[in-house]
Amino acid sequence: MGGYAPILLFALAGILLGGTWSLYKQGAHKGVVIVAGVLALLSAAGGVAWLMPGEA
Repeated sequence: MGGYAPILLFALAGILLGGTWSLYKQGAHKGVVIVAGVLALLSAAGGVAWLMPGEA
């Protein structure tokens, strides 16, 4: 699963980002839009962190 984890995290980030944009355009509550956006950013950050070299 090690090779697929960053791909899955980036895919999840894209889906969440698209959902965030859709919620924003539909006039959803601001808190919901922020939570979805933060989850998208965390997923993308996880994908980037997974690709960084070195041992944790």
